[in-house]
Amino acid sequence: MQLADENYRVIINLAMPTGKFALPGEETIVAGLGIDYIPIPVVFDNPQLNELLAFINYMELHAGEKTMVHCAANYRASAFTGLYLFNKGELDASQMQSFIEDVWQPDDIWQQFIDESLEYLKEVKGEN
Repeated sequence: MQLADENYRVIINLAMPTGKFALPGEETIVAGLGIDYIPIPVVFDNPQLNELLAFINYMELHAGEKTMVHCAANYRASAFTGLYLFNKGELDASQMQSFIEDVWQPDDIWQQFIDESLEYLKEVKGEN
């Protein structure tokens, strides 16, 4: 499969396992390729800070490994990845928002989640 051929070592799936676009047996297929599979199911209209923190933790645990992050339409993936890159210091808040908006325009629920997560991450980093 192409992912293994391209040396991906980790796949993080932020979509719901029973969603419209879910790939039946994805975890088994990925494991069969020798790729670590990490599901963090995020309910699209109710993202939670603990899900983002789990994502950040897994990304840090697998730093240096080629990782693919996906969901159904890459909305969750872009928001979580943008916040992760902010947390790492690779993007500032404005760049992070642009990174997300290159993929989609977050609705009110997601913009509130992004804003609150950003404030939390700033506070943890001692920026507030």
